[in-house]
Amino acid sequence: MTASQTVLLFLDLALILCLARLLGALARKFGQPSVIGEILAGILLGPTLFGDHLVSLLFPADVRLLLNALAAVGVALFMFVVGAELDIGVLRGGGRVTLWTTVGSTVLPLGLGAGLALLLVPSRSTSSFVGFVLFFAVAMAVTAFPVLARIIADRKLAHTKLGTTALTCAAITDLLAWTLLAVVVAIASGGQFDWRLALVVPYVVLMATVVRPLLHRSSRFRSERQPADPGGSRNFLALVLSGLLVSAAFTEWLGLHYIFGAFLFGALLPRGSGGRLRDGVLGRVEPLCGLLLLPVYFVLSGLKVDLSQLDSSDLGKLAAILVVAVAGKFLGAYAGARIGGLGSRHSAALGALLNTRGLTELVILGVGLELGVLDSELYSLMVVMAVTTTMLTGPLLSRILPSDAKGDGPADDLGRPEPSTGTIQESPTVRTTP
Repeated sequence: MTASQTVLLFLDLALILCLARLLGALARKFGQPSVIGEILAGILLGPTLFGDHLVSLLFPADVRLLLNALAAVGVALFMFVVGAELDIGVLRGGGRVTLWTTVGSTVLPLGLGAGLALLLVPSRSTSSFVGFVLFFAVAMAVTAFPVLARIIADRKLAHTKLGTTALTCAAITDLLAWTLLAVVVAIASGGQFDWRLALVVPYVVLMATVVRPLLHRSSRFRSERQPADPGGSRNFLALVLSGLLVSAAFTEWLGLHYIFGAFLFGALLPRGSGGRLRDGVLGRVEPLCGLLLLPVYFVLSGLKVDLSQLDSSDLGKLAAILVVAVAGKFLGAYAGARIGGLGSRHSAALGALLNTRGLTELVILGVGLELGVLDSELYSLMVVMAVTTTMLTGPLLSRILPSDAKGDGPADDLGRPEPSTGTIQESPTVRTTP
């Protein structure tokens, strides 16, 4: 790396950090997640307003390559955090409302997304017809669990049944979405079967049966050795970081994407008696990831968005994408919650909450762009959809559940704190990394 590249890299990082924090704070003033402002920072610097000249001046190709490497590390850490915060226990005992809301908010968006993809395929060339259709379906079905957790925490719904139901549905939906995305990556990566893909199942089994017990044992040992500072074990932190990077590298080599290896390793982190060390690791990883590395990813994602060349047909596609995205999630969640016995007002609130896409959608869209499933035009439209649906969540929720709203029949207790049973119940964690 030359001296000029080093200088420009540091200046670009400073610019990204300052602009992301400034616009993130501005977004929060308008009741929006900070991720909205950070994405808009990239769009404002990108070709939409200033053409390619400002991008080439501030982010030349050789420096952008370095920034992309930092962004990849940020995404790997983010997926690790998502996996670590995903409580597999939410798959059990969610009740009728959770079950039917999850089914409705997943199946309907998947179907509508696949249908829209079939309409869009004739207008573009794609190397994999099946991969394109499946990818579009997944992109419509996803919910941004971390951004949703932030919205729920800001609305003081974290310890209500409405909040925990929404988080549980989002966790299950995203787990399914990541699984389907792995299938999409395998299909779109090449037309022929790669022998390395046959190692995926043995790898997952090895991680679950060997690596997970070793992490538990190491965590328990560290907790016993350092009870006064359970989160301060640098050796355990180094072990975890090394493991997630190796896991990410291995899934990339398998022909999947590195995000799956990072996610899987995070999901294996100990809970229960080793949970304090897990919290200590996350407490160290999240600040670096959220303050610097993820904003780099946000801004680079925004730089790839070019809305300056959109014509009437593109606006029609954008309108169709928005209608399918909003209607699929909202109507699917609403219908599922009603079937589960929930009142109409809180069913609508669940529909509004599960429409949040944010950062998770951006990660998926970035994968699609890397694979060639999306071209730059469709990528730009999908980023606009991700930003719009996330921005709509807050205002919709305020209309559906104003602060002085009364409960409606069977749903009356959803906005109230969950009753204490004398024991601490584990529910989906509500960290606020974004």
